[in-house]
Amino acid sequence: MRDIILVEVRSELAAGTRGASMGIDALKIASLDKKSDFFTQFDPINVQDANSFLWKGNNFPHAKYIDGVYQVLKNVYSTIESLRMEKKFPIVLAGDHSTAAGTIMGIKAADPDKRLGVIWIDAHADMHTPYTTPSGNMHGMPLAIVSNLDNLDCQVNEPTEETLEIWKKIKSIGGDFPKIHPSDIVFITVRDTEAPEDHLIKNFGIKNFSTAEVRKKGIDQIASEALEVLKECDQIYISFDVDSLDSSISVGTGTPVPDGLTVQEAIELNVKLIQDKRVCCWEIVEVNPTLDSENLMAENAFEVLEATTKSLVDNF
Repeated sequence: MRDIILVEVRSELAAGTRGASMGIDALKIASLDKKSDFFTQFDPINVQDANSFLWKGNNFPHAKYIDGVYQVLKNVYSTIESLRMEKKFPIVLAGDHSTAAGTIMGIKAADPDKRLGVIWIDAHADMHTPYTTPSGNMHGMPLAIVSNLDNLDCQVNEPTEETLEIWKKIKSIGGDFPKIHPSDIVFITVRDTEAPEDHLIKNFGIKNFSTAEVRKKGIDQIASEALEVLKECDQIYISFDVDSLDSSISVGTGTPVPDGLTVQEAIELNVKLIQDKRVCCWEIVEVNPTLDSENLMAENAFEVLEATTKSLVDNF
């Protein structure tokens, strides 16, 4: 039996649009609408956010609110490290995707000798750095952070010295070394990337299963192949960004992209992947109910959350 702990991270500092901090409560409202008792089954841990930095204004154009993001990542890191030291299974409900870096750092710190693989179900690669970002939004940077990458080969920005000081501190949370190797990342449905990210994906040979490939091969085959890519890894972390869903159904997220998964495909995929015994943490991010008048995104996301958790419980 896995000892599941819900971890709630209401951070939206790193997103381009406001409102992702409300995503967790939108999921809870969705559960009530569906008459589910899901949120009565677990005692949640609430990680301190730093959304108050939004009121201070942004001083870092190439890594917006990086001073606040640093605080949040440290908080997430220490929470996840403690839970994993106690052999708990964190199910993380988060606002913006930058906090995934803290989650990965915490998993690694609890088991430093174990090789960690990442399955990233997302429309975006999230491998930008302050040197390459077109937007400055740090929810596009978590995988570069944990891979300890700057990607100077593709530099287009000149970040300030203060930005780079904090960037170095962020990459060093949990130790000044890569927490994962980029070749131990598997992308599913990543379809909205920029040239600097494409450079890293090609250089490190990162596998990306397209939506078309998912449909052609079927969920079971994709799950099997994704896990096979990570066969040398001792632990696996799965991060599910709701913008992996098609833009026709993912209006309630900051960066919807066409040609994504259906809700049913997302459910089947996560349900299958989480059955692998090496999976030690699962996460859902980027629900933004302010963009969605009917709360449909949260209702769809809650279906994925509930089915995935049930699969975890039933298979252990």
